[in-house]
Amino acid sequence: MKNLLKVLATGCLFSALASHAVAADKIVFGIALEPYPPFSMKSGNGDWSGFEPELIKALCERMQAQCPLKEVAWDGLIPALQSSQIDAILNSLSITEEREKVIDFSAPYYQTPAMWVADQSLELVTTPEGLKGKLIGVQGSTSNATFAKTYYGKTSTLRYYTTQDDMIADLQSGRIDVMLADALTIEPILKTATGAGLADKGLAPKDPLFGSGIGVGLRKGDSALQQRINSALASLKADGTYDKIRSRYFSVDISAN
Repeated sequence: MKNLLKVLATGCLFSALASHAVAADKIVFGIALEPYPPFSMKSGNGDWSGFEPELIKALCERMQAQCPLKEVAWDGLIPALQSSQIDAILNSLSITEEREKVIDFSAPYYQTPAMWVADQSLELVTTPEGLKGKLIGVQGSTSNATFAKTYYGKTSTLRYYTTQDDMIADLQSGRIDVMLADALTIEPILKTATGAGLADKGLAPKDPLFGSGIGVGLRKGDSALQQRINSALASLKADGTYDKIRSRYFSVDISAN
C-alpha cells in the first residue's frame, strides 16, 4: 500500500510538472482587431494570415511554443500586455522612447518609412508650412500620429482613424486633404482600384519619433521571453526563413538590420 501511494504521489508530481511545463510554453500573442494588410488579414472564417501572423507561427515553431492569437483593439494592445491578458505584441508596433517607458521590446524585425498620400492632381509641399491649414489624416496610437501631432498639430487639423481603410475612404471623398501612412502598406494599395485617384506625395524625413524599427512588445522585465524571441528571430534570419516569409508580401528588403 505504501509503495502504491508512493507511485501515485510520484505520478501526480510528474503530471503537475508536465502541466506547468505546457503552461510555461504557451505564449499568447496580441493582434489588433483591425486588419492591416498585408501585415495582418482576417478571412471570413476567422483565420489570420499575412506577414506578421506567418512570422508569429515561424517564431513559435522555432521556440517550440504554443502561441494562440488574442484579438484586441489596436489602442488596447499595450494595456492588455501590461495586465497579462497577452504575453507579446507582434503587430507593427514601433520601438519608440515613449513606449519604452512602459514596455520592453525585442530586436526590431522590420522597418518602414512614412509616406504622404493625397489626390494625384494635388501639388503639395509636405512641410509644416506647406500643409498649413490642411486636414491631415493619421491612424491613431501610431508613431505616424505622434510625428504629425508634434510637427503639424499647431498649424494643421489632425483627424485620427482606427483603420487605414476608413482613412483612405475619407481622403478619396475629400473629408481630409492628405494622409500619412506606412509606405509598405499604402504603396501596394496605390496600384489597385482601392487607391484610385491617390498618389505618393513623398516620404516623411527620418525622425527619432518614428522609433528604431518595429519590434515585439513585451512586459517590462520579461527578459526570458525577450531572449527567446530574439534568438528565434536571429535563427529565422540566418537560415533564410524570414526572407522566404517576407518575399511573399514585399518585393523589397524590410529587415531592420
